[in-house]
Parts: sequence; C-alpha cells; structure tokens
Amino acid sequence: MFVMLLSACLLVLRTSGLAQLTEDEKNTIDIVKRTQNSVVYVTNIQLVRDFFSWAEEQIPRGTGSGFIWDDQGHIITNYHVIEDGDLFSVTLPNQDQRQAKLVGREPAKDIAVLKIEGSLKDLYPVKIGLSDNLQVGQKVIAIGNPFGFDHTVTAGIVSALGRSMPGVGGVTIKEMIQTDASINPGNSGGPLLNSAGELIGMNTMIISPSGASSGIGFAIPVDTIKKIVPQIIKYGRVIRPGLGLTYLPDNYAQQLDIQGVIIYSVPAGSEASKKGIKGLTRGRLGRIVIQDIIKEVDGKKVNSFDDLYNLLDNYKIGDTVTLTLERNGQKRKVQLTLVQSD
Repeated sequence: MFVMLLSACLLVLRTSGLAQLTEDEKNTIDIVKRTQNSVVYVTNIQLVRDFFSWAEEQIPRGTGSGFIWDDQGHIITNYHVIEDGDLFSVTLPNQDQRQAKLVGREPAKDIAVLKIEGSLKDLYPVKIGLSDNLQVGQKVIAIGNPFGFDHTVTAGIVSALGRSMPGVGGVTIKEMIQTDASINPGNSGGPLLNSAGELIGMNTMIISPSGASSGIGFAIPVDTIKKIVPQIIKYGRVIRPGLGLTYLPDNYAQQLDIQGVIIYSVPAGSEASKKGIKGLTRGRLGRIVIQDIIKEVDGKKVNSFDDLYNLLDNYKIGDTVTLTLERNGQKRKVQLTLVQSD
C-alpha cells in the first residue's frame, strides 16, 4: 500500500513539474526535439606534408556546425567553416562520423554545401521558413556546436534586421539578421529557427572583443540561402549576373582618391567594347592611363566594387542596366545587357 502511495506521489510531482512549464518553454523544448536530427558537427581537415618524411598528415583546421538541407544528404554550412580544407568530416546526431564531399561554395555570401553518402535514416531536413517577414523582438532559437559541445541550444530575439557586415569573401553581406541569442565559435553554420521551428537564418558571426558571445550575433537570412543553395547543388557554384568586365582592385582607386570602380579590361568583340567602353591603356611613354570609371548603376552610386557587386545582385542575367561612366572628368551613360559572371 505504501509503495503504491509513493508511486502516486511521484507521478503527481512529475506531472506538476511539467504543468509548471510555461508555453514558451514547451515551445522551445518541442522545437529542440523536432530538430535534434537535423543539426550536425563539421570538421575541416587539411592535408599537411611532413618536411622530412614527405608523409601526409591530416590536421584539423577548424570546426563548425551545419544542418540537413534535403533528403539527398546535402548539408549547409558557412564557407569560412570549410575554407582551405582538403577533407571534411561530419559528425551526425547519433555520433556517427561520415566523410563529406564539397559540392560547392559562394564565398561572397559565406555559404557552402557539403554532401554525405550512405544511409540517411533518422536524419531529417530542417523545415525551411521565410526571412522577409521577420520582426524585431520575435523569438529565435540557435542550435550548434560551440566550443565542440554538440547540439547546444540558445534562445533570444531578433535584435535588428537589415544589417550589413563584412564577409570573408571580400564583399559586404547585406540584410543580415542580428540576434542576442548566444553564438560562439563553433556555432557558425548552425540554424537560426523561429518559434514554429522553421529555418530563418544561418548563424555566421559575432561581434566580441573577447571572441566569445557578447549578445551581438549575426545570421545570413534564409531567403538568401534559398537563392544560393539550389544553384550550388545544380552547378557547383552560383550563376550570377555581371557586366562582362574586369576591374582594378579598390585599393588602387583609394590610393588615387577615385570614387567608383576602375575598369581594368574589356573583352574584344563584347557589347561593352562595341559601345566604346575602355579599360586601362598605355600612353606614348608607356604609362598606364585610366579610361572608364563606373560611377552609377541605374542611378545608384557606385563607390567601390562592394557597391557594384551588391547592386548587380538585385538583377538577373539578361537584364539591361544603365551605367554612368566617367572618363577624363566627363560623364556619359551606356546601357549594357547583363551576362553570366565568371
């Protein structure tokens, strides 16, 4: 009789403990359970040859997080997680380790796609959401592997939207999501989820004097990921629009106190060449002469290659843009059809 009474008391205690959970806590617990088989641990390995023996050694270069994208075994992570790697190891939620191959990458957006082979049993793609309808203040959940502690969960809110941050690819990443959910080294490449358990972004970077979370983290919005990833899976890279020109690096323009993008060369026979656009030439004494400088695209100012890259990112191949060019202090407008960028 005593044993039955004790069991009943324990059951009541357990039930009351569950009843004390708030709706928000229950929501977080539900999301974690539903995504526990969607987040993986990524290890970047470099092959280093010993100076004396010439034997190759596998040296871990860095680690990060990733998430299952589809039922084909594609895993999404940050480009900086796999940068300069030769081999990639993926640790699954059940601690099974798999080798992964690099499908493709887009450094300018800090996005990379890996693929694992073998059984995908008990692995589930993360549910894809939207990022264009986010609101400052709404709840977010970050899942990843900070400092190697697998499947760590932190929660917070959307602190701000539309942030621009310098990316590892040399250009600014636009429209990033700022969050106060703790993001630390190793969280990179992990999912940022909304209260419906949907992917709204990929945790990417933090601002911190100490290198650890200070409540200012940034995620690449899922709408950007949805635009980039299918192209990488299909082509191995991103097919993006361009002008079919090459440009002088920005540091030369800065040294010359020039605002705009200096055209380095124009392919012979191209539309740009036929319309009189010129790159660098040599004067009579062999000195390099600057010809055309891109100052605007469709009336929007271009002060650097960063500006030009992000402006063209809003167009498609085949669209027509109007360039404002400057040569010898004189401005003129030229229309060009956007072509596939190399």
